[in-house]
Amino acid sequence: MPKLKNHSGAKKRVRVTATGKYKNRKAGRRHLLAPEKASIKRERREAGIIEANSPEGKFLKKYLPMK
Repeated sequence: MPKLKNHSGAKKRVRVTATGKYKNRKAGRRHLLAPEKASIKRERREAGIIEANSPEGKFLKKYLPMK
C-alpha cells in the first residue's frame, strides 16, 4: 500500500482543532480595509470553521489523512 501523505496546499491553509473541526482564514484581509463598516470588520475577523461531517470536511479529511 502506498504511503499516506498530506496535501501540501491544504496543510498550509487549514488547521485541525482539538474537536476535529477544520479552521481556516478568510480571504480579502490584506488591503483596502479602511472603508469597511464596523459590522463587516467583525464578521470578517471570525475564523472560518468547517464541520468534519460537511461536504467540505469530508474532502479535507481525504486531503489531510495524517492530521
